[in-house]
Amino acid sequence: MLDPETLRQAVARHRGCIVDFARRIVATPSFSGQEGKLVKVIAAEMRKVGFDEVKVDRMGNIIGRIGRGKTKIMMDAHIDTVGIGDRTAWKWDPFKGKFDGKAIYGRGATDQKLSMASMVYAGKLIKELGLGGDYTLWVVGSTLEEDCDGLPLLHLINKEGYKPDYVVITEPTDLKVYRGHRGRMELKVVTKGRSCHGSAPERGDNAVAKMAPIVAEVEALRKRLKKDEFLGQGTVCVTSIECKTPSLNAVPDECTIYLDRRLTAGETWKKAVKEISGLPAVRRAKAKVEVLHYDAVCWTGLKVGQEKFFPTWVLPESHRLVQAAVKAATTALGRKPVVDKWTFSTNGVASAGRLGIPTVGFGPANEVHAHTVNEVMPVEHLLKAAVFYAALPQHLS
Repeated sequence: MLDPETLRQAVARHRGCIVDFARRIVATPSFSGQEGKLVKVIAAEMRKVGFDEVKVDRMGNIIGRIGRGKTKIMMDAHIDTVGIGDRTAWKWDPFKGKFDGKAIYGRGATDQKLSMASMVYAGKLIKELGLGGDYTLWVVGSTLEEDCDGLPLLHLINKEGYKPDYVVITEPTDLKVYRGHRGRMELKVVTKGRSCHGSAPERGDNAVAKMAPIVAEVEALRKRLKKDEFLGQGTVCVTSIECKTPSLNAVPDECTIYLDRRLTAGETWKKAVKEISGLPAVRRAKAKVEVLHYDAVCWTGLKVGQEKFFPTWVLPESHRLVQAAVKAATTALGRKPVVDKWTFSTNGVASAGRLGIPTVGFGPANEVHAHTVNEVMPVEHLLKAAVFYAALPQHLS
């Protein structure tokens, strides 16, 4: 094991290179399904710092390998981002990689592709300081996560043959160790009616009017959902509503609402669907309840898809991986870290939620800035995260 101060001094020497790489990452737009240019930037940097192997899989995920030891560790940063929304709401160019000497700003700075800069230079620290061991480290830049979290890791593990013993998710944790989060699913509820001329609505059957009490009952359901001491309460909310109507002078014959359902510990697919389909207004309207399906084409041209169900997961604080993460974080921070959970969902829904692989989270930046026009990454967070990612394999191998 290397002295923590030696690790911190080593990463400080690479501060300029890390900042330059991070700024180039932000300056390379990588919306979901359009990550190809950024993959090339990351591949070049991995080769530059000495990764043993750099590959791109069929889905377009980039994988950098260090070592060929027994213990398999996968560290993941999704490199896709959401869009920028209203451009006039930004105080700076979201793709310039603005740097004020202390922090980097722009789309993806917080959520979450700049974790890749920390992971790549953790690889350099491992090589430079001789921190190898009986482990294989896969540093992954995953794609399409913003659209369908978990899908890229399911592909890597089930279809590309990467079988990790441990997974580290590098979504923003504000340098805390996270050991789980609620799951989620996306549903829709559809009511059917009968159209007629708007001048005589009594001749028809208004699908929107049927939906109105359903919306109210969904809101009331939220207050009754299960609570968990660690993960918190499950939630449900209406996120979109649409209808089909022949014109603005006609009664609509179909109405659809979309639901975001967050699942706490013990809540299942079957339970969540049953709660919605069992609402009195849903039953009266004979509405149809469905779990949505995701379909997309990757930047490589590969067609992918899955149902939009993302299981809850939590790892006990006593688990070996959590304790190793606490030790690595102590090395990086000079103090014991806070152990907590995410509010949102991550690729851990696949590694831990679906596949049962021990998973933990540690990432730079604060999640409160995710998806906002104020995305920011403190450079000190990048450096401390790099120390964590370099130190963790030593505690696991």
